[in-house]
Amino acid sequence: MSKDRSMRPLQLCFLFLLPVLIGHALVNGDEQKKYYIVCLENHGLDFESKVQAHFNVLSNLRGDLDARDSIVHNYIKSFNAFAAKLSDDEAKTVSSMEGVVSVFPNRYHKLHTTKSWDFVGLPITARRKLNIESNIIVGLLDTGITPGSESFRDEGLGPPPAKWKGSCAHFANFSGCNNKLIGARYFKLDGNPDPADILSPVDVEGHGTHTASTLAGSLIHNANLYGLANGTARGAVPSARVAMYKVCWASSGCSDMDILAGFDAAIADGVDIISISIGGDTTSYVADSIAIGSFHAMKKGIITVASAGNDGPGMGSVVNHAPWIFTVAASGIDREFRSKVVLGNGQIVSGLGINGFTPDRKLYPLISGAKAPSKRSTPDYSRFCFENSLDPAKVKGKLVYCELAMWGADSAVKGSGGVGTVIQSEQFSDTAQIFMAPATMVNLTIAQTILSYMQSSRSPSAVIYKSQEFKRQAPFVASFSSRGPNPGSEHLLKPDIAAPGVDILASYTPLKSLTGLKGDTQFSKYTIMSGTSMSCPHVAGTVAYVKSFHPNWSPAAIKSAIMTTATPMSSRVNHDAEFAYGAGQVNPSKALNPGLIYDMDEMTYIQFLCREGYKGPSLAVLVGSKSVNCSSLIPLPGADALNYPTMQLSLKNTKKATVAVFRRRVTNVGRAGSVYNATIVAPSGVEITVKPTSLTFSSAVQRRSFKVVVRAKAMSYGNILSGSLTWRSSRYVVRSPIVIYSS
Repeated sequence: MSKDRSMRPLQLCFLFLLPVLIGHALVNGDEQKKYYIVCLENHGLDFESKVQAHFNVLSNLRGDLDARDSIVHNYIKSFNAFAAKLSDDEAKTVSSMEGVVSVFPNRYHKLHTTKSWDFVGLPITARRKLNIESNIIVGLLDTGITPGSESFRDEGLGPPPAKWKGSCAHFANFSGCNNKLIGARYFKLDGNPDPADILSPVDVEGHGTHTASTLAGSLIHNANLYGLANGTARGAVPSARVAMYKVCWASSGCSDMDILAGFDAAIADGVDIISISIGGDTTSYVADSIAIGSFHAMKKGIITVASAGNDGPGMGSVVNHAPWIFTVAASGIDREFRSKVVLGNGQIVSGLGINGFTPDRKLYPLISGAKAPSKRSTPDYSRFCFENSLDPAKVKGKLVYCELAMWGADSAVKGSGGVGTVIQSEQFSDTAQIFMAPATMVNLTIAQTILSYMQSSRSPSAVIYKSQEFKRQAPFVASFSSRGPNPGSEHLLKPDIAAPGVDILASYTPLKSLTGLKGDTQFSKYTIMSGTSMSCPHVAGTVAYVKSFHPNWSPAAIKSAIMTTATPMSSRVNHDAEFAYGAGQVNPSKALNPGLIYDMDEMTYIQFLCREGYKGPSLAVLVGSKSVNCSSLIPLPGADALNYPTMQLSLKNTKKATVAVFRRRVTNVGRAGSVYNATIVAPSGVEITVKPTSLTFSSAVQRRSFKVVVRAKAMSYGNILSGSLTWRSSRYVVRSPIVIYSS
């Protein structure tokens, strides 16, 4: 990032920490206090003036001495904020002060490879512009990082790019940075010690190390876990630099205060891309820390890539759904990890999971947890194999059949003297969990086979073999991946795209066992994880890869290039269709040459928000001024007032037909003298037309506009219909999904 861009002033955003932490009531009279985030207008103040303004706000409320003691942290870089302590009544008073534009409570959020890059078409031999790639800085807001990991070796890399303004130092359990890992900071603004974590950028959870190595890790040959997923682990951009901002903590999660501090620092430090695998929890784009932070990043030319959430397959569960955020769903790749289970009668079944243990006996006695309750438990409780629910005398030396209620059955069985467990579950049927003892997970059909055998035998027995890797059909959307429709706007399709997020091998921390469960003694340099947290860095890495070829493209242009070149996915395999996978599966190589792009800037998003019903003063948290007057802004024409690469129509009336007009403008980033012809795919009951049907570009960077008219017959509630518009030239294919649903 250039110096003048990084110093462009943003609005004042003050962060108030109210006098108590959650669960620690510090009372003024009878009033419990909380944390709040308060944003003010920007008046072009310098750093010192902003700090003084922070003090003045609290001083007017409480007096100089109390104000000085209350300030915990000043945000004065990219958007300005401070942390302080107030009651609810004090927060209301602050919200009415002159210059204050927004007040909302601080919340805590939760955290949402060897083969995956090859699977999406980015092989190790992919062409690169290494001189530009090594100048790209990727910033991650996560649980920290493992500086000694092989993924962050700096062999062959020169000093950090001149644009880098960040810092790194030695901390507890943190050896410092190098020319690969060039920045590492942590934010714990509530001041509460976390007994399960370390006040340092070091990663004790493994999540941040995994996401960072997936995005931009150096090449590591023969990376594997128990011989599984063996290959060369790498990120999309192995020569890019990494900056970690630790904002998530083992016990408390990721607070708005820390998230905003991470954005504030990352923008000022000069990162090019921000990857954040953390869940948002509000539908308001002016009261969500990730939406606010990413908007300010976008204004500086920085794209934010975020996970869609792990609350699928429930409809409307997608998070991080602002139009300026690149929202990523999780898909599966063509491998799975299974264990063979041999029953005492010779029957062979298999279960899902990662079991690294080789049996030392041909068979082990097999018992149901329901038949082995401890004296303090009952069969209704012990069938789930909760901790302390099993009788050690009954399970010692045996395999235990358990029903899944929560993770940790393998730990409970081992702690009670059992040798392993077979776990019945209809959930997580596409995700391999790592077990700390011999174990596997079976679906209901296989479970019935095992139960029938156990009921027919006087002395049932079985053995679980070490897991092996198998091929499977892919891609598919993971069952846990959050779905649309977008709860923040009925006019905007989310998620945007899908990327590998199931059974991803990447680097890990030495400070935590593979499962984190009681009694687990397994530690590894690498681990296998699943989640939209894993898919997010795949798209962030693709963004970095595209940016290395097109360093001057806007965030919206890069996003458009990746979405319109995505590989279409099947609604027959994924019944939630685009609500599950957006534009489709990411295809990094094709995204380099999209032909046409749908571009947008800051004002486009403001016009969209006005059209969505946001009032001008509420937008000050984004634009830095209450002067925005939505009534005086002419919104972009069309049903959604956006120039988005996808189109979505919500049918409100189940008895009458609905007509919507979408207007779009594309920019030619391909060859001059190109002609594109439209191809329409319309589902039954829907008519889609486009005018004009042909676009001619005589030069590069030339723009052309068109309109799409969608006429949809009435349909019953809950239906999802998939259509598309594709612009084709002799060289390029530019595809935009069109979704029609009854809401």
